[in-house]
Formats: sequence, structure tokens, C-alpha cells
Amino acid sequence: MPSRPSKTVQTFRNPAPGRDYRIHMEIPEFTCLCPMTGQPDFATLELDYVPDRICLELKSLKLYVWSYRDQGAFHEAVTNRILDDLVRACRPRFMRLAARFNVRGGIFTTVVAEHRKRGWRSSASPDLARFPAAPRGRA
Repeated sequence: MPSRPSKTVQTFRNPAPGRDYRIHMEIPEFTCLCPMTGQPDFATLELDYVPDRICLELKSLKLYVWSYRDQGAFHEAVTNRILDDLVRACRPRFMRLAARFNVRGGIFTTVVAEHRKRGWRSSASPDLARFPAAPRGRA
């Protein structure tokens, strides 16, 4: 049976909850629809998070991202909605989502949203939660 888009993100127990460590994911095939024109918007999502007790399961994350392909959404709204849903699913210590949308009308758009658990400070390094944005190659 083929996979289907889903709004449910599954999780699993963090195998090392006593340590701060970063999980980095790049999702290069995000698609939603422009609510003004109905045309597809393409983006690469870059997700960084420091898990607390729970981690995101990759296949369900893929199906969740896939669920946006036929939905109209402004870049700012969809980025914040995805961050809110992922934070709700796994309650991380820190999470940062950068949505790097492809050029449209001569303009590249990147929307970055962050969540930090109240009172959390990295025990591993003072810079752990300050992930620099990856450079974007432009031809």
C-alpha cells in the first residue's frame, strides 16, 4: 500500500536524554501553494533541534511535510505552523526551522522561526543553539 500524506508526526524515546545534542535535517522537497496565485512554491526546510525526552520519527515527518503540497499558505504562516506542530509533537529543548523558498518574482525568501524551552540553556556548549544558517548557492 502506498504512503499517504498525514498531519500526524510520530515520535520515539530519546536514546540519550541526559545529553544536549543537535539533530539536523534537510528536507529539500517541500511544496505548498501560493494563496494569491495558486502556483506551487518550493522550499528546502532545514530543521535543527535539541531533543528533550522525545525525537521525531523520519518517515512520519516526511508524510507530514507532504501534507502541505496542495494547501495554500504564505511562507511566514506555513513556517510558523510547521514549527508549532513539531514542537507540540516532541517538546524539544530547542528547535529552529528555516524555510528557504525558491526564487519567485526575482526574490528569494527565507523564513526562520525558533522555539526554546523555558529556562533551557545548553549544557554542552554555549553555542549549541546558535546554529548558523547554511549558505545558499545561487547561480
